[in-house]
Amino acid sequence: MPMIELDKVDRVFEVGDEQVRALDQVDLQIEAGEYLSIMGPSGSGKSTLLNLLGLLDRPTAGRYLLDGRDTTRLDDREQALTRGEKIGFVFQAFHLVPRLTAAENVELPMVLAGIAPGLRHSRVAEALASLGLSDRAGHRPDQLSGGQRQRVAIARATIMAPELLLADEPTGNLDTHSGDEVIEVLEQLNASGLTLLVVTHDPQLGVRARRQLKMVDGRIVRDERR
Repeated sequence: MPMIELDKVDRVFEVGDEQVRALDQVDLQIEAGEYLSIMGPSGSGKSTLLNLLGLLDRPTAGRYLLDGRDTTRLDDREQALTRGEKIGFVFQAFHLVPRLTAAENVELPMVLAGIAPGLRHSRVAEALASLGLSDRAGHRPDQLSGGQRQRVAIARATIMAPELLLADEPTGNLDTHSGDEVIEVLEQLNASGLTLLVVTHDPQLGVRARRQLKMVDGRIVRDERR
């Protein structure tokens, strides 16, 4: 059974008096542990697809099965619980909380989940150490480089051990060297079994994935494996 299965998924937005079809009859199956890139021009539906896969949005029509469960039948609370248990997110703009230290940002999902402080602190220390950030644990985001901020964001995204990691332009705000470091971290996570989807405009980044999707006008027009 695929980890992810989209069946004839549409996503239509109302913009004034017009309807904009961001996703158009999308069929997609993704196995656990895959590494995919999603490419295409602006407005092709990449981020809409990622938001839908991350249960941040709902399809207008069609079905989205996650581990065999039809997520379109879940209410908002059930979707939020599923998202917290199974899915991590990494964004171009990092989305770290400015007033919190690196360690506190990583710890935040565990605080929200009600995990005991002792366990939280040991897991945060392990996560930061694994990403070479132990000496930055007490630094706030404005005291970190872009690459360090993105690694903190990755630690936060994976601290609850999700099965699926969704990365939307994860190197978009980084220089080439920092971007390469971040992608290597993401690929190491994938090698350990995490399913990884990366949305990118960068063809050099896109071709690193073992499976590459290209989207145009809300449709998947190419699906290639290497």
